[in-house]
Amino acid sequence: GHWGLRHACSNSWLRKITESKGKAMASGDIAQITEALAKTHVGEVELSYKGRGLKLDNAESVKEMVQEIEQCRGLQSLRLEGNTLGVEAAQAIAKSLEAKRELEQCHWSDLFTGRLRSEIPPALKSLGCSLMTSGARLTHLDLSDNAFGPDGVKGIESLLKSSACYTLCELRLNNCGMGIGGGMVLASALTECHKQSSAAGSPLRLKVFIAGRNRLENDGATALAKAFKLLGSLEEIHMPQNGINHPGITALATAIKHNPNLQVLNLNDNTFTKRGSIAMAECLKLINFGDCLVRSEGAIAIAGALREGLPFLRELNLSFGEICEAAAVVVAKAVRGKADLEKLDLNGNCFGEEGCEALREVMESLNMEDLLGSLSDDEGEPEDDEEEEEEEDDEEKEDEEDTEENGVNGTKDVIEEKVDVSDASKVSEVFLKISSVYKDEPEVKQAIFESTDALLRKAFSNSHSQSYSFISSLIVNLGLLKSEDKKIKKVAVLPGHLLALEHAAAQEFFPADQAGVLEEFVSRLVCHCLLSRVCYERVHSTAV
Repeated sequence: GHWGLRHACSNSWLRKITESKGKAMASGDIAQITEALAKTHVGEVELSYKGRGLKLDNAESVKEMVQEIEQCRGLQSLRLEGNTLGVEAAQAIAKSLEAKRELEQCHWSDLFTGRLRSEIPPALKSLGCSLMTSGARLTHLDLSDNAFGPDGVKGIESLLKSSACYTLCELRLNNCGMGIGGGMVLASALTECHKQSSAAGSPLRLKVFIAGRNRLENDGATALAKAFKLLGSLEEIHMPQNGINHPGITALATAIKHNPNLQVLNLNDNTFTKRGSIAMAECLKLINFGDCLVRSEGAIAIAGALREGLPFLRELNLSFGEICEAAAVVVAKAVRGKADLEKLDLNGNCFGEEGCEALREVMESLNMEDLLGSLSDDEGEPEDDEEEEEEEDDEEKEDEEDTEENGVNGTKDVIEEKVDVSDASKVSEVFLKISSVYKDEPEVKQAIFESTDALLRKAFSNSHSQSYSFISSLIVNLGLLKSEDKKIKKVAVLPGHLLALEHAAAQEFFPADQAGVLEEFVSRLVCHCLLSRVCYERVHSTAV
């Protein structure tokens, strides 16, 4: 009939047991029974109406379906997706589910095509109430591709809070138009479910959460992040195309730290920028940040996380992120030693033909050229639309004059006491100001190096990733990388800046892998003649 039952029951081994009852079984009998049992697979009991395109308006239209549900013993999975369900029909089906205590999986996506939005919440409430009445314990609930909006979330709110969802492992709500309000209602329901299930002695252990294309935005994502943090059990999160930018991304990153088993994170087509990228560059097996405006600064931050951890990374997608060639090379070099890596996707960025070739050469030098995805949609090198460098403004000149007048001998003590090294941009600013007054005189040189060493030693003492943030901020201030913050003005590059960097990079506190990052960018500065010939000769062969 219409039953999609997957019972594969065999009677042969039962006969063996019956025939042997009351007798001492020989080892040969036991072996035969064991072999028969090994070949027996008892599957889930499933009833499927998937993809039939049925227009189910009233009780009469689902009469046959209701009979089949009622007659199906031990029903564990019900597939209704790909049909269109009205309120009366939903109520009739719900009545038949009230006795289905064994039901675990509800595959109810794409179930309300062509229905009025007002019809969906009562239909969902009827189905949800029947599950609560039956005493069912769900493991899978899929309501994707149902444009029910915030009101639709309210239609399943009671169900999500109830004991029927204490055992929920997968929740799929992709493309439901929940919006910010729906996201908040959903977050509240999950939080309450966890609270109640914990009180009952079996906390909710949701593993898979899918809610792409729902216009959750920052407030919805932040509310869900709080729920995720409480759950601590997630293994997969898929939230692409939700209009989330760095506040929401940062909130999710905080939640992820409390979900140690998370392996897959899909936030494709949201907007990360630097702050979100830094927050999200955590220990995952699959990172899909495609079309997320990661940009070069964010890519460098992710490279820092790659060097620091992510040993089991399988795939890294940074496509269509407005990343420049130099930052991409830094990322490519950072995947060295990732034995599980299967693909590096950097397509659709801003490399140009020469940049694409340079990237391929880097991957080839690492014997990882087969892992680099296509670069066919490269956007080409970004146009340099910045104006010619102007003279430093009066404020900058006054700062430098003050530094010279006051001397740098006392700067080291000031750094130890007053500089907030948790702010990478501040560290970069101070470093450039100190090194700008460099003179090739023993006392001045020594004072400069001692001061910059004290600054960076303190800044790098807590976190390896902090050094990446400093490098990123530094190359922005030097005009080698466009910043997300339009207020940042690049400084005039002076020999002292690079000589101080050369000295710092040789010190033991300076992470060795940072020299490669600097080299990628500073070499371009030299090659484009932004330094004097004297400076070029002094730094071109150095590690930085």
